[in-house]
Amino acid sequence: MAQVIPGRFTAQMDEPFVVFVIGMRINQFFAFSKWIPTARAMSPMLQNLIQNPEKGFLGGENFIYWRGVALIQYWHSFEDLEKFARNPGEIHQQAWQKFNKSIGNDGSVGIWHETYVVQPKQYEAIYVNMPVFGLAAATKHIPVSGKRERASQQLQQEASL
Repeated sequence: MAQVIPGRFTAQMDEPFVVFVIGMRINQFFAFSKWIPTARAMSPMLQNLIQNPEKGFLGGENFIYWRGVALIQYWHSFEDLEKFARNPGEIHQQAWQKFNKSIGNDGSVGIWHETYVVQPKQYEAIYVNMPVFGLAAATKHIPVSGKRERASQQLQQEASL
């Protein structure tokens, strides 16, 4: 279990970065042969990204929700994310082709994603009594102090710079 760090912390990233949220939704619960392989496809992709930091993946967090799983990922750039997603030699393309062949548009499993390009000083993150987590785990984990004490102060301070 990750060590809880008492106090208030934030994340620091001085360059643009990308937040990529991706998930799988189980639309037909008893279609095990469809959604189980889809769910299992993500782990090898993440292992590949973690083992190859030059691809631009900074880190991420996994979540389970009522109908599926989701991942919040942090990337150096949209170009890095796009290169990983579209490169025929990457593991993602193989998984995507397999998904389209076995599931396609049959409705049994849904895939979704959202991409956000974040400029420096245009984000806010607060972690209270948490392990190093989320954006702070993917970038730099620093104590909250002074004008960074509240979210509104962080964004106002950053917007005025």
